Amino acid sequence: MTRTDCLRRIFFAACFLAVAARAQPRPQSAGFGSRPPESARIISPSDPRIQYEGRFDFANSNAPMVIWQASRISVDFVGSEVGLRFDGAKGQCFFNAEMDGSNTVVDIREDSHPPQEFFLHAEDGTHHLTLFKRSEASAGTVRFRGLELTPGEQLRSRPVAPQRLKMEFIGDSITVGACNEDGPSDQWENRRTHNAALSYAALTAAAFDADHRNIAVSGMGIATGWVPVTAGGIWDRLYPDTHSLPADLKQWTPQIVFVNLGENDDSYPRAHGQPFPTNYTVGYVALVRAIRHAYPAARIVLLRGGMFGGARSEPLRLAWEAAVRELEAGDKNVSHFVFQHWTGTHPRVADDRILADELITWLKRQDFMGGDLPSGRSKADN
Repeated sequence: MTRTDCLRRIFFAACFLAVAARAQPRPQSAGFGSRPPESARIISPSDPRIQYEGRFDFANSNAPMVIWQASRISVDFVGSEVGLRFDGAKGQCFFNAEMDGSNTVVDIREDSHPPQEFFLHAEDGTHHLTLFKRSEASAGTVRFRGLELTPGEQLRSRPVAPQRLKMEFIGDSITVGACNEDGPSDQWENRRTHNAALSYAALTAAAFDADHRNIAVSGMGIATGWVPVTAGGIWDRLYPDTHSLPADLKQWTPQIVFVNLGENDDSYPRAHGQPFPTNYTVGYVALVRAIRHAYPAARIVLLRGGMFGGARSEPLRLAWEAAVRELEAGDKNVSHFVFQHWTGTHPRVADDRILADELITWLKRQDFMGGDLPSGRSKADN
């Protein structure tokens, strides 16, 4: 082959690649952005066109703190780019930035220099963006500082959403979705692989198009566990801390509350050569009665299982069944469900789907799912 032939082939190959590149749709992406141009508009988090779903700290409406996993921030905008602004990060915070059917993971770390800005890109047009906090509250929190729009872009008011079924899930790492995107072994150093959006809780809620809250902490139990907090001390708090201010439980009222706790009450003492806690049943009953006091009309579903303890521990089974008998005997709106599927490690995404399918199938057979649920209103419904 002559040198001229080689150059001709290189030229045509370059032309082909250039045409092919232009033919590809512009992918959506996210990354650290430079400072916006002077003409960029900053949209305050208090703008009424931004919708919040979850248990946020709104003490500063211009910098709400995003706390719990499954908290969501949604907005509609017209344009091709939107900037996301954060500061005050503690620990690790990961979000799914879901836009037009695609997803980008946004990674915010405490040791990054504030303010942190991320830019999402798409084809020019109208877009719906939802930020879903995939990492759990006890791993990290961050302040949301609003949006950036370039000249010519604008937010759109979202239509008033119809009343949706409201579900609250109270539990531990199984409910959080901890380690569900890990490999063969559980790991806790990098919470990027802990995805609450694919937990059995989120999958169950999605099956009923339900608004849901995930109030769960890895390692937490009723009487003991791998963390210093217990469920009775934090389930109704703004933060997963017994010293936190109480959450305003009247702003959002669930119609169904799921409680899945006991795995850590079994695993922690077993790992330390201790007996199963004798006060588990009393503490479980007290927790559920506190939930009933806060939500007088809600259906409460008591869950067990997902990992070894809930499936195979006889002390846990007996203590849980004693609590269930006492609660169901005195409250017609309490029922229970036991998962059949379980794992030796934390459930992975495939396991979460099986757990969700079991719960969804059971729920669809229940009379209380036939329209006899109490109504509930959230801040976003007002």
